[in-house]
Amino acid sequence: MADQNQNPDNQLNIELPEELAEGIYSNLAIISHSPQEFVVDFVRIMPGVPKAKVKSRVVLTPEHAKRLMKALIDNVKKYEQQFGTINDKEAPMMPMNFGPTAQA
Repeated sequence: MADQNQNPDNQLNIELPEELAEGIYSNLAIISHSPQEFVVDFVRIMPGVPKAKVKSRVVLTPEHAKRLMKALIDNVKKYEQQFGTINDKEAPMMPMNFGPTAQA
């Protein structure tokens, strides 16, 4: 029996709902993990505003987190080949009082 989420060419048919198509701007990602999952919180920090809000949270298995890392590395390389090197400026230190284990 064929999987209803795949077409005959074995390609996944992905739907992007209109309310998600615009995306959410984030200028900070906070990453934490347990033995079973990685949690990536996407945060928007605004100048002069002492409180930042998590705008989106993505929970991944460790295997999917590693695949995402590899995909990001590949896409950054392709981006830099097309548009030039991305300057990796050190982000200013911001107080983090909500307990994540890492940030990116």
